[in-house]
Amino acid sequence: MAGPVAVVWDEALAAYDFGPEHPLRPARVQLTMALARHCGLLDRARLVEPVEVSGTDLARAHDLDYLAAVKAAGSDGRPALLHGIGPGDTPPFAGMHEASARVCGATVAAAEAIRSGGSLHAFSPAGGLHHAMRDRASGFCVYNDPAVAIAWLLEQGVERIGYVDVDVHHGDGVEAIFADEPRVLTVSVHESGRYLFPGTGFAHEVGEGAARGTIANLPLPPSTTDDLYLAAFDAVVPALVRAFEPEVLVTQLGCDTHYTDPLAHLGLTVNAYRQLATRLHDLAHTVAGGRWLATGGGGYQWATVVPRAWCGYLAEMVGAELPERLPESYLGEAAERFGARLDPKMADEVVALRSEHRTRVEAAIGRTIEVARQNLFPLHGLTA
Repeated sequence: MAGPVAVVWDEALAAYDFGPEHPLRPARVQLTMALARHCGLLDRARLVEPVEVSGTDLARAHDLDYLAAVKAAGSDGRPALLHGIGPGDTPPFAGMHEASARVCGATVAAAEAIRSGGSLHAFSPAGGLHHAMRDRASGFCVYNDPAVAIAWLLEQGVERIGYVDVDVHHGDGVEAIFADEPRVLTVSVHESGRYLFPGTGFAHEVGEGAARGTIANLPLPPSTTDDLYLAAFDAVVPALVRAFEPEVLVTQLGCDTHYTDPLAHLGLTVNAYRQLATRLHDLAHTVAGGRWLATGGGGYQWATVVPRAWCGYLAEMVGAELPERLPESYLGEAAERFGARLDPKMADEVVALRSEHRTRVEAAIGRTIEVARQNLFPLHGLTA
């Protein structure tokens, strides 16, 4: 009998920090853990510390030359432009290798909790750095912790893994790292690369060779709202994951799909995340015996959105209801520690589109669903 949900956290994970002007603020994870504590979610979970990951662990997902470049950049502060480390998205910072490896250690610890049978569900909120490639950093991501954890699970004998990514940005790094691996299905639901970084992840792409059918992308147009997003998800994702029959479900839960996020253009509310949480939870139990490894990801409304979003997923994992209002004790801590003065409502107002705008968005989503199903479903024995 598996024990409580594992939540992997250590304050040292906040050292993954590109500086006070960078949009990826470690405070978003610290606030998530604070809200989880004030809502009693951690009382239903067991806290787990990150494990030490070796160079061998990291090398399952990254080239040795790249690991050396990250260590050097974190030591001397010099850019490694050939490896994506420099001014802009992913600048060097002191201790970059150690901080990035610790994030991987957190997600591997979540994988270990599931693989050992200690927990059915595990959450690594500091993880989800899905853009890092084998040989370079990208999009705020130095090492690709979901890929490192998936590779570790494969090494441990897990035969099939389903990865579902609901970040607003295409999960390009995880897809690329496992592009020729038939044991890993990568599914990404994101804002179309026609409008947003990294400019990839289109519905006709299915993978090649022995891995044909293990890449699935569902790119959505700007202004996609809760109901349209969930309908698109339902039309493609559950059937593919069920057909693949993974032993473990790994999810990246970026919440930069929120309508207020400053770096993207979708129209979701935190209410959609609770519904996604239910869908992913049901899927894990339907196809993977309940084995569900969740990571954080993007989300740049670090105080107003991320903690509410990720605590919604954690509440689903531990079987708890969130209060209708943020606890006063949490509001006080958020203000005192981080200077964040928050609206106390837990939920959001519904976002609606004008009818003519909705018609255009709905038509674009319909075309995307049709392309994805026609290209992928027959490869899995499904009717398009």
